[in-house]
Amino acid sequence: MLQKLDKDFRALNEFLSEKNFTKLFFLTDENTHQHCLPLLLASLETDTPYEIIEIESGEGSKNIGTAIQLWEILTEFRADRHSLLVNLGGGVITDLGGFAASVYKRGIPFIHIPTTLLAMCDAALGGKTGIDHWSVKNLVGTFALPKAVFLYPEFLKTLEFRELRSGFAEMLKHGLIADRCHWQELIEIETINSETLSPLIRRSMEIKNSIAAQDFQEKNIRKILNFGHTIGHAVESVFLAAGTPLAHGEAVAAGMMAEAKMAENLGLINTPEMDEVSENILKFFPVPDLSLCENSDLIRLMQNDKKNRDRRISFSLIDGIGSCRYDVTADDAQVEKALNFLRVI
Repeated sequence: MLQKLDKDFRALNEFLSEKNFTKLFFLTDENTHQHCLPLLLASLETDTPYEIIEIESGEGSKNIGTAIQLWEILTEFRADRHSLLVNLGGGVITDLGGFAASVYKRGIPFIHIPTTLLAMCDAALGGKTGIDHWSVKNLVGTFALPKAVFLYPEFLKTLEFRELRSGFAEMLKHGLIADRCHWQELIEIETINSETLSPLIRRSMEIKNSIAAQDFQEKNIRKILNFGHTIGHAVESVFLAAGTPLAHGEAVAAGMMAEAKMAENLGLINTPEMDEVSENILKFFPVPDLSLCENSDLIRLMQNDKKNRDRRISFSLIDGIGSCRYDVTADDAQVEKALNFLRVI
């Protein structure tokens, strides 16, 4: 898989010139259509015909209904197995577009051009695709690598603060599970903006790519990338179902604090390490108000997590700052303690 830092879309144009795609399909939402697509099209150097597909932004679009619409549009415009789907957007676009492409006519080529920090550091990398169903995050999906990922850092300047902060949570996760030095650099940031974060993106990419390359189908070590996500996805799902969606990173930040507390309770980290994790995450992220749900609601959602086995909830938990272990099982009482910690912060 080709990965390029593309400052002027030269790498993208070289990629397209080397291939013989019959047609290009640009998948966007209303935001990337307005702010990002014009920049891309103005620099595009290809005679290949193209179509633009726009979906509504947000996690609410990452579902089977939208996927069906994509398949129908591709069929209507006679996309064949030599057509290319260009996913221009954040994690919803890359997850949904990758999934739709990976199964349409048993798979057509696709590439990612991530436009958010979350997608650049995480969602566009590693070859996971997926859609939500029954309020369960990524219940349906595939493992499918894009032909290429092109990063254009200038797109970060189009983002609102909340979107930047959402991606920052995944960067913090990368430091916590694999690189204490990266964690330290991140928590020393005083202001979250494109200028302070851009120099640190490459290291987060390296961590994600290195782990995913060792275990593409998530049988073992790749599971550590889910730190904070077992509880985080449950929290995200509850707020999505209530019609008050959180940014993905906001839910993951809460999940990392709760799961760090679980790691402390299980003796995997000590209290000073736990305090370091929670205090620094709290510098950047608010704690979601969990009064709209019971712990049992969240546990029920966690029981659908893909990492589970034999009906026991499985976690990836840090066993030090910069280190993580996977397949740590916990009973409901232990999960309740972690969730109650979030309720009293």
